[in-house]
Amino acid sequence: MLFPFDLFLLAALPFPEIDPVFFSLGPLKFRWYGLMYLLGLSGAYFLIRSRARAKNISLSQEQLYDLIVYAALGVFLGGRIGYTLFYNAAYYVEHPLSILAVWEGGMSFHGGLIGTCIALWIFCRRKGFAPYTIADLAAQAVPIGLGFGRIGNFINGELYGRPTDVDWCMVFPRGGDACRHPSQLYEAGLEGVALFLLLWIIGRRDTPPGTVFWTFICGYGIFRSFVELFREPDAHLGLLLGPLTMGQLLSFPMVLLGLLMILIGYRNRALKTR
Repeated sequence: MLFPFDLFLLAALPFPEIDPVFFSLGPLKFRWYGLMYLLGLSGAYFLIRSRARAKNISLSQEQLYDLIVYAALGVFLGGRIGYTLFYNAAYYVEHPLSILAVWEGGMSFHGGLIGTCIALWIFCRRKGFAPYTIADLAAQAVPIGLGFGRIGNFINGELYGRPTDVDWCMVFPRGGDACRHPSQLYEAGLEGVALFLLLWIIGRRDTPPGTVFWTFICGYGIFRSFVELFREPDAHLGLLLGPLTMGQLLSFPMVLLGLLMILIGYRNRALKTR
């Protein structure tokens, strides 16, 4: 059975095995995954600048630079701390110094989201912006980073899918001999392209403050929960509470909270216009 996101895939092709290092200069090695982060942040910068101008939001060049720096720190610190808490707490309790070993890998989107929200709240307090003003701007840019990040995961051959016999399955070097769903590309298509388009459409409409942000929260939760059906669960965690993965357990509350806050936003605006 074919799914809409099959359009993003190249059917029946072997895993390309792209070298994770795209450029070397002596001892320095520049990796595709790091480049994806850079492209995501650059895309966020230009999109936020464009949307701020379109909505007549007074965001200076210096403030925009600061916003990107705050967001980047939130993603990095929150993502790392979130991974240690959500995915491998027992290991890091026994090896606390390994929390600093970021070169070994281990980042959590949900932790990065929490870290970014905290960082942007601090930014708003210091710069005098209404939190939803910045949250709505930033939310529209997040799918850019998500899309590039999942492509980076694909290049690295990590976070691959479950074994399958579909025509477009791939054998990942780290995944043994099984042919698997290229779930990183599913996520790039849904959490990146589809979510970006959804937020772009909503962002151009007259909506209550916070609607774009909470739509992102809800939309990501839906797409991530769906893709987890095809993504290989973390080996050291497996399935939890029956058939659920840790990604689904962290994403389901996002769907409920996002829907609730959208309804509250529209309800409050209706009450004000009476």
